[in-house]
Amino acid sequence: MKPPLLGVFLLVASFVLAPGIDAAARETIGMVRSSEGVATVTRGEEVLQATPGTKLLAGDILGTGPDATLGVIFRDNSTLSLGPESNLVIQEFLFSPAEGKLGLLARITRGSMAYLSGLIGKLAPGSARFETPTATIGIRGTRFAVKVGTPGSR
Repeated sequence: MKPPLLGVFLLVASFVLAPGIDAAARETIGMVRSSEGVATVTRGEEVLQATPGTKLLAGDILGTGPDATLGVIFRDNSTLSLGPESNLVIQEFLFSPAEGKLGLLARITRGSMAYLSGLIGKLAPGSARFETPTATIGIRGTRFAVKVGTPGSR
């Protein structure tokens, strides 16, 4: 007895399309441009040394040690720099101008950061956001810097 043609087609399609769906979800959003000292990219349970050329994915956590700095360039040509003892999560990065999908959401929990906007800031300035433990920064210009300290510090 032959299996139904539609069933065979759906089974084959699921094997062919599933890797593409995962690849799109794990698309490179940028890369480490520069790094000094102990700087890391944490991806799930894996901790990678942040060296120039390290590819970044949405969900990555960027961290720097006491004497470290880290520079990142995103696919839209925006740049982000982290100072010593910083921790930042890239929660979301969307850059598909042809489809109108543009967005950046990052959360810095400690340390210092400078940001220079790229095409997302030019094409959809309201779609780039940075969160801190006490505030949300919406991008309306081209650059900003922020320092996040521990509660009670000055």
